[in-house]
Amino acid sequence: MIWLTWRQFRTQAAVIFAAVAALAAALAVTGPQLSDLYRTAGSSLVDQVSRADQTLYYTGLLVVLAVPAVIGMFWGAPLISRELETGTHYLAWNQGVTRTRWLATKLGFGAAASMTAAGLTSLAVSWWSSPIDRAINGGGATDTYFPRLDPVAFAARGVAPMSHAVFAFVLGVTLGLVIRRTLPAMATTFALYAAVQIAVPMWVRSHLAAADRTTVPIEPGGGPISVQDGARQLVAHPEDVPGAWVTAQQTLDGAGRPAPVPSSFADCLRTESGPPALQQVEGCLADLGALGYRQQVTYQPAGNFWALQWAETGLYLGLALALTGFCAWWIRRRVT
Repeated sequence: MIWLTWRQFRTQAAVIFAAVAALAAALAVTGPQLSDLYRTAGSSLVDQVSRADQTLYYTGLLVVLAVPAVIGMFWGAPLISRELETGTHYLAWNQGVTRTRWLATKLGFGAAASMTAAGLTSLAVSWWSSPIDRAINGGGATDTYFPRLDPVAFAARGVAPMSHAVFAFVLGVTLGLVIRRTLPAMATTFALYAAVQIAVPMWVRSHLAAADRTTVPIEPGGGPISVQDGARQLVAHPEDVPGAWVTAQQTLDGAGRPAPVPSSFADCLRTESGPPALQQVEGCLADLGALGYRQQVTYQPAGNFWALQWAETGLYLGLALALTGFCAWWIRRRVT
């Protein structure tokens, strides 16, 4: 049964692992030079990375983010839907193989391969990017690169991509089992996996570890403050928490209570034509600070990276296990 599963699976696996090997080779050639540069430049490394290494940095991010989605679409969705579509599952079940064993072999083999592919990709990219990540955590500029806790970079670092890949694979198998048509199952797998990958950073991840808070004064030189939404919203960019992931912001009034930005601030910024000058903005911020207004920032500190990684890994593996149980129930009760 394992041999047959491998025969059906080997072409898709060869394509993915060949791509992973090519990326790993490119990273292995340029990685040592980047590490040497970090040892001499420290946190200023982010200003000295070459254009070619910038391209490789973003390529690595995209590849790690794409691997689980590709696995779900091209490994998971066709794995059983193809057999249900052609009717070959009847032949397998008449060869002394129960449907439960048939399903367990396919899921186990595919999940192991998925975890291996995603793990190797994440390991290579995390190793290559580690000098940049350390420079950012040391206070380097983040205009060009993402801190490890940023929602984009987080899913391409550490152990989380392995759980993402297993979940995507089992999700694809589940949808293929239910839909019983390969192409619709592939399209639905991509859509649902993308939806989950958007929903988790937006509404779940920030609650998987205890957050910290800091208060930024609203005054010129008190901290970077930007004005958004027509002067109805202030956004602080605290410099004393490098590498952090800001999850929420709230303006506080002079009594320390959450409050909207007063209308007097918008009136102060209003000009007859064009945006206000920098000096005018700083003067208006100074007036707002004189009234006691401050900006409260809720954030996940850089030190919470591994706590969040392991918590999210457990979350996705739990979802994959639940889908596995559903597949076992469905194939015994609903597949004829």
